[in-house]
Amino acid sequence: MAWAEPLTRGLNRRTLLGALTVPAALAAAPGQVYAATPGPALRLAGKARQGGTLIGRTFPGAAVSLDGVALARASAGGLFVVGLDRDCPAEIVLSVSRNGEPIDERRLAVAPGDFDIQRIDGLPSQQVRPQGEALLARIAAEGERKARGWASEVETEDFAGGFTSPLRKFRLSGRFGGQRILNGEPMTPHFGADLAAPEGTPILAPAPGRVCFAETGLHFEGGLTMIDHGQGLVTAYLHQSALRVREGDAVVRGQVIGAVGREGRATGPHLCWRMKWRDRRLDPMLLLGVRAPA
Repeated sequence: MAWAEPLTRGLNRRTLLGALTVPAALAAAPGQVYAATPGPALRLAGKARQGGTLIGRTFPGAAVSLDGVALARASAGGLFVVGLDRDCPAEIVLSVSRNGEPIDERRLAVAPGDFDIQRIDGLPSQQVRPQGEALLARIAAEGERKARGWASEVETEDFAGGFTSPLRKFRLSGRFGGQRILNGEPMTPHFGADLAAPEGTPILAPAPGRVCFAETGLHFEGGLTMIDHGQGLVTAYLHQSALRVREGDAVVRGQVIGAVGREGRATGPHLCWRMKWRDRRLDPMLLLGVRAPA
């Protein structure tokens, strides 16, 4: 029996939508941490902030749309994930529908990210402006393989139990989203969190998942591992000195997946921790401790 049936029996569509509307007093303030937001048809957890990730619970199989664009479908357990890109607008509309009928909608204020300017000097010129036909061809081929890893969409709910830090001890040496100036040249923003730690420090899987990419010797990343935690929420671990897993492996929270290094474009030993959801670049630090609504 679908758990929606007792809710909808005897109600017309207008009455149902009215019953599911969240009062203004319960509307989210920018950046507020959600915790089982009231409403029988849609509950959210996470931070409504540029680079943030929302974990939601709704009717099993419900379609999830962001600003009118269908992006996800809830699992058999009613869970879904939605990423808010670094450049997400100040307001979004998240809605769910079932069998083509809308059942709930939330208008959310999105807090701006606190992005800084990061200057890094002393990098080899080939790590900033690569030159040479052979090197450029190699970088392009690596890019195609990485794109396939980022595009992974394993149908699991491994994200539901929340994320822990991939390093037990670290210093945050570079924040997500900051403008990068390399050897004096403005570059694209930094789309990861840099966690500085001694070379060889074990890297731990922050949540269960399936390895969707694992290679060493990449030009920019050195040793790189990607893990799909379900529905295309993929985390990446850059600059590793050693990898302890292979593509296709299932991992559990706390499992050693590699070791901190300084391979690729790096000036010292650290882990660059990245996260994406369907081409949206996210700050993994904002998902620490966030669990799916009950």
